[in-house]
Amino acid sequence: MVEKSAVSSARPVMTRNTDGPVDRTASGRPTSARIAGRIEVVDGLRFLAALMVVTFHLIALPKAWNAPPEELFPVLRLPAAYGWLGVELFFLVSGFVICMSSWGRSLGDFFVSRVARLYPAYLFGILATTGVLVLVADGLERLSIKDILMNLTMLQEPLGARHVDGVYWTLWVELRFYLLFSVVVWRGLTYRRAVAFCFVWAAAAVLMSQADNGPLKHLVMPDYCWYFIAGIGFYLMYRFRPTLLLTLMVVGSFLAAHQSTLRRQGTAEKYLGTQIPEWPTTMLVAAFFIVMALIATGRLSWIRGKWLVVAGALTYPLYLLHENIGWEVIGVFEGDIPALLLVSVLVAALLLASWLVHRLIERPGTRWLRTHLRAAVLEARTGLAEVDNRSRREDQAPSSTAGPTTVAGDVTVAERPAATGVS
Repeated sequence: MVEKSAVSSARPVMTRNTDGPVDRTASGRPTSARIAGRIEVVDGLRFLAALMVVTFHLIALPKAWNAPPEELFPVLRLPAAYGWLGVELFFLVSGFVICMSSWGRSLGDFFVSRVARLYPAYLFGILATTGVLVLVADGLERLSIKDILMNLTMLQEPLGARHVDGVYWTLWVELRFYLLFSVVVWRGLTYRRAVAFCFVWAAAAVLMSQADNGPLKHLVMPDYCWYFIAGIGFYLMYRFRPTLLLTLMVVGSFLAAHQSTLRRQGTAEKYLGTQIPEWPTTMLVAAFFIVMALIATGRLSWIRGKWLVVAGALTYPLYLLHENIGWEVIGVFEGDIPALLLVSVLVAALLLASWLVHRLIERPGTRWLRTHLRAAVLEARTGLAEVDNRSRREDQAPSSTAGPTTVAGDVTVAERPAATGVS
């Protein structure tokens, strides 16, 4: 839910790759020369997923209104009741984009990119939501200072604190995916390693699906992993080509995801206060996979437009801000403004606020955080190198007075090429 897609949507030059199938993104030219633009349709998918979640929270849930939503929105309520599936779409897109953006990066690069991408808008969302809850009298329950401070870490769920906003639970799912995928990034992301990671994760999920709840099952995420695995498979199709192995991986993920999603529908129905048919859930999940397959095979590369890039930029702030703030606004104006008009104006205001957060908070915050985190990672790397080299020099000192020598294959800090920095 929190990624930006930034690779060429044009079909790249084909070159040989000993790691797996033909790599269609490698051209031998500088990266800037072969990246012609964004996969803009992926930005559009992220925005669609956010709007689905927004409609679920602001239209379908009885918690948002004093009157039954089916009376206030006789046409929109049932479609909006399936908006919770936007989260599944987020996870599917996330697997694609994280695999894409991690290719060729070191573990330090991966850490910097994830922290810089997630935290600026997230921290602002905590402050904004908390401020609204404080200002609105007789509104939603306010959290304790301890819980709010725990939320600043983004680790409130494993630390046992309540979420400032209920939608934050998905961020912990994303963080667990990043933690697992960082193992592949640390080893160096390749076709074979990505495929092996997906099959190992899938096997672990199957084995843990019937196990009692515990730390390992919590990490493996047998209910959500299938969307991330499928997203990785779709990106491998895009970068290389569709193969029988990748097709089986994606189809298997769809079947497993479908079953876990039907189980999750029961949780959604508890919040809705009513049962809804299962067949639309099946159709929507299938549609998500079909669209991603069309993207992976280049059949949607014609869908382009600056508005898609803008929509993608609004996705993360909109997701962070809409739920509790939206409910508070509805609670204040519900009796004075017709429901449909109120929701329309509210969503428009949230979109405007999201654009302002993106321009004034997220972009400069991400730049600042990325710069300082890169410097910190580089300092840690060179600092460790200095310690290692000092130890080697001390070990060699008794047997030589000619000064420190460079062991074959080792590089001193002064000789270390500039490319060791985070790029």
